[in-house]
Amino acid sequence: MEKIVPEIKLKLRDKIVDVPRVISKASGIRILGKRIKSILFSTDVAIIKNTNADAIIAVYPFTPQLSITQAILEVATVPVFCGVGGGLTTGQRSIGIALQAELMGAYGVVVNGPMDKDVISEMNEKIDIPIISTVISQYDDYAGKLEAGARIFNVSGGPNTAKIVAQIRKEFPEVPIIATGGPTDESILETIEAGANAITYTPPSTADLFTEVMQRYRDNVNQQNQ
Repeated sequence: MEKIVPEIKLKLRDKIVDVPRVISKASGIRILGKRIKSILFSTDVAIIKNTNADAIIAVYPFTPQLSITQAILEVATVPVFCGVGGGLTTGQRSIGIALQAELMGAYGVVVNGPMDKDVISEMNEKIDIPIISTVISQYDDYAGKLEAGARIFNVSGGPNTAKIVAQIRKEFPEVPIIATGGPTDESILETIEAGANAITYTPPSTADLFTEVMQRYRDNVNQQNQ
């Protein structure tokens, strides 16, 4: 028998970024007592404030900056996983950013694929929140990164994501896996069935969301003046 989930909506906060409901089929990852299944991939504070995702993953293609981390943590009402580098930014700088992110309240830190295992090992000694290691290829040395201190994998392999997840799950039956789900319910479900415990979801941009609102405003004005 399917459970009935009562839903209450508010007039002023009815419009939110709603993550795909198929993500609820994932097992989830429990971190500090919170069960996380859906993770919003965004650094837009307006979207972060208006979503029903279980958590936020804040990774961006610039040098990590604590001012950005602080802004996201201030507006988020759910756990935040903060990017701390791994490509251009690495070494002691990444370790320092990771420590500051923990002190600000981050639930975990995300390191990019190129992050050296020695840096992960030293970071693991300095912080007390999970290190989430990004895996972008089936040839990534994820086993070595797990041994170095990574606690969670973040699989982002484009169209090969589900295959990479299945490969990791076969080798490590119990390791927590976050993965990109793709654009459709079918691709999300495929990733979950491959072994992902939680799914990252990329929301529409603020501009895309505003398009619908502005069109509704125009329609109202046109109707009033006809």
